[in-house]
Amino acid sequence: MKYILLIFILFFSACSIKNYKHTQTKIITIKSPKIKFSDVGYVRNSDQSIELELFMAGKSIEKITINHLICTSEGCMGKNGFNKEYLDEAYPEDIMQNMLLSYAIYDGKNLIKTESGFEQHIVDEDVDIVYKVDLYSVYFKDKKNSIIFKMRSIDEQ
Repeated sequence: MKYILLIFILFFSACSIKNYKHTQTKIITIKSPKIKFSDVGYVRNSDQSIELELFMAGKSIEKITINHLICTSEGCMGKNGFNKEYLDEAYPEDIMQNMLLSYAIYDGKNLIKTESGFEQHIVDEDVDIVYKVDLYSVYFKDKKNSIIFKMRSIDEQ
């Protein structure tokens, strides 16, 4: 019985230890079939993991953790499962982490460099996406699927 308790404690304490290298406070807007949110959030990341914590009126209401799985308050799922449930199943599996890290989506398809970042316009039978990244913000809008993701630094100059 001691060994089971010890294994249980080690397992759950190891899962709860997060050492994020970067933490950024952002104004985040998400509009999708399952999430409607616009307020402050924290984006934390390390080499292995990304975490988006959403706050409303100073209270944490959702935490999304991305590593090899994506975990929410409802449980963990594969990246394609997350896209299907929260965004759109046509999206590539790495789209959420790329948006949170301000990286190009769709393997850089139609990437146009701008003075302070880049833009992508992706149109096919499943999506009609405008994606813009600059020094202080990320803007993603899929007109075909009615999905919006905006993230802006609070300390924008």
